[in-house]
Amino acid sequence: MNAYLKGKTVLITGASSGLGEKLAFYAAQSDANVILLARNEAKLAQISEQIKKSFQVKADYYHLDITDFKELEQVANTILVRHEIDALINCAGFGLFETAENTPFETVEAMFDTNVLGLIRFTQLFIPYFKQKKSGHIIQIASQAAKIATPKSSAYAATKFAVLGYSNALRMELKGDNIKVTTVNPGPIATHFFDIADESGEYLKSVGFLVLKPEKVAEKTIRIIGKNRREVNLPFLMNIGTRIYQVIPSVVEFFGRSAFMKK
Repeated sequence: MNAYLKGKTVLITGASSGLGEKLAFYAAQSDANVILLARNEAKLAQISEQIKKSFQVKADYYHLDITDFKELEQVANTILVRHEIDALINCAGFGLFETAENTPFETVEAMFDTNVLGLIRFTQLFIPYFKQKKSGHIIQIASQAAKIATPKSSAYAATKFAVLGYSNALRMELKGDNIKVTTVNPGPIATHFFDIADESGEYLKSVGFLVLKPEKVAEKTIRIIGKNRREVNLPFLMNIGTRIYQVIPSVVEFFGRSAFMKK
């Protein structure tokens, strides 16, 4: 899939399920060693064994609660002592589709801790290493919600707007150090993400033709590691919509509101 990755090491947060799990398998399929991070250590152990048996690469794993900033530092320090890292993929995250009024503030805090602050802190801990190495690729899994905010996703969209803004600034800061920064902005992906975000299942039904398979997103993400790619935007139709929104937002909001409310 990506010859550049042969013998390289890819570090992945949120690797115990969904897109993160698929990213680990597709990286290993490209002969990369992987380091898996998530809270569910039992699931990480299972995935690690599967990868090692299937691809004969290294597949280490560590418990990580992305919202525990002390643990972030401890785990990052351990990894930097034990491993050479070539790419960091920040995939951990969650959302909730609810009106701004009815979204519990504790959920808003948890979303920002997970999707933004944890991502920023973990990234920050690896920047000095990549700068010293004069190479590296940081990939942030953002969302099409970072391009166009829709009703019932105000807090989630806010977190992804933050990730996109952070990454765009970081890309310019690190360019002189030969460190690449890419944001991956997928639309809805058929994963357990929606078990929390959309318990009713109505949203996935209403946007069925736009729903992505996690395998497709993982494949495209792994394929661009080592390449100068600013963004990966999926699916094609949704990306066209967000581009139009950037030009004529009020028109898109006027005509699209009823469709956007189908969450």
